[in-house]
Amino acid sequence: MNRSRRSCHAVPGSNERFLQKATGLDADEVFLDLEDAVAQSEKARARGQVIAALHDLDFGEKTVVVRVNGTDTPHYYRDLIDVVEQAGDKLDAIMLPKVQTPGDVEMTDKLITQIELAKGFEVGRIGIEAQIEDAKGLIACEAIATASPRMETLIFGPGDYSAAIGIPITTIGGTPDGYPGDHLNYLYSKLVVAARAAGIQAIDGPYGNVKDEEGLRERARIARALGLDGKWTIHPGQIEIVNGVFSPSREEWERAEQMLAAYREAADEGGRGAAMFDGEMIDEANRKMAERIVEAGRAAGYAA
Repeated sequence: MNRSRRSCHAVPGSNERFLQKATGLDADEVFLDLEDAVAQSEKARARGQVIAALHDLDFGEKTVVVRVNGTDTPHYYRDLIDVVEQAGDKLDAIMLPKVQTPGDVEMTDKLITQIELAKGFEVGRIGIEAQIEDAKGLIACEAIATASPRMETLIFGPGDYSAAIGIPITTIGGTPDGYPGDHLNYLYSKLVVAARAAGIQAIDGPYGNVKDEEGLRERARIARALGLDGKWTIHPGQIEIVNGVFSPSREEWERAEQMLAAYREAADEGGRGAAMFDGEMIDEANRKMAERIVEAGRAAGYAA
């Protein structure tokens, strides 16, 4: 299911005030975090607080996700079972961090299915988002993307990835000195190709310097230019910038709508597979490109 995920906002599961504030944010997705944003001593309390938030708070039309702890931790099974058993009907997807093999996704899928069957929930409705955060995960990302029909996104985790690979930066999502191009071009392209082959989305991770709006905008532009569908935000002030970058302009959207209309007219009236539009020969490939822009514009709220 390709939900709109231009902005995916991180909400610490241990912070009740942030959980309540998330209901009023303009992010397409909010994910309630039980992993990195929660101290080890607070895991159990945060789990209960997230379950209560899912029941008590109204997140509107947002995609609502819970990030559980990784499969290599003692918290994963309890996170998954408690959250899905007690609030699975309030949940759109589970986010799985530090995924290295398709087995991580397969195990999560099977556990969710068992809970859905036991609780009488609709089987298969809850999606899975998989974070790619190290070399093993990147090498296996094609298999991870197709490991379950529940898979909805591949997500890049820049902090853990930079540490694992040895990129010399300390700002999450930042850019190192010494390389003339973009240091993540290969990773972004590999992630997008794996996601598209599986029919799912690719999402960029956060930009840690919340005061650097231009840095955030530049990283988001690069991700969008390489085909990613959205980006994480970790501060409410980042949401508007990210939504703007991952939305076509009104002019882009209108031109794409007009291109589709011209293509349909050529097909309906003359049975032609190509047409002239604004001095350009357009065909089926143009139609597909225009359709993506139109869908993104509609997700951003544009209406003819």
